[in-house]
Amino acid sequence: MTLDTGDDAPTVEAENQRGETIAPDFSEPTVLYFYPRDDTPGCTVEAEQFDAELESYHDAGVSVFGVSTDDAESHEEFAEKYELRFDLLADPEGDIADAFDVDTSRGATPRTTFVLADGEVKAVYEGVDPDGHARAVLSDMLDDELVALE
Repeated sequence: MTLDTGDDAPTVEAENQRGETIAPDFSEPTVLYFYPRDDTPGCTVEAEQFDAELESYHDAGVSVFGVSTDDAESHEEFAEKYELRFDLLADPEGDIADAFDVDTSRGATPRTTFVLADGEVKAVYEGVDPDGHARAVLSDMLDDELVALE
């Protein structure tokens, strides 16, 4: 059972694909999406579509982070191969997944996306279809007035 709408956002930090320690600020509008593995077909579609929508997310004041149990080196190769411009957080020990109550029993996380703002969970998407997900999440955030395009 993952965290649910209205739950407090946990405090997390992890290494990104550049080896920097990142601690996302969930008081600000943020999309944190869990995906199973770097450079697999569905995960690549999802990452490329979040990257394609990144300008729109930034225009709405939203940060985007991808998280998987892959290590920083794997994230670096994945990000470079597909020219991804947002942070991929390495969670090889499953600490971030645990903080969000995302299952890691199969050695990877299922596709799960959290919308966070004001220090709490605003929306949760489970069993995500990667194709079209990035645009749908932003559309939902705009419709729910969690953010506004500038």
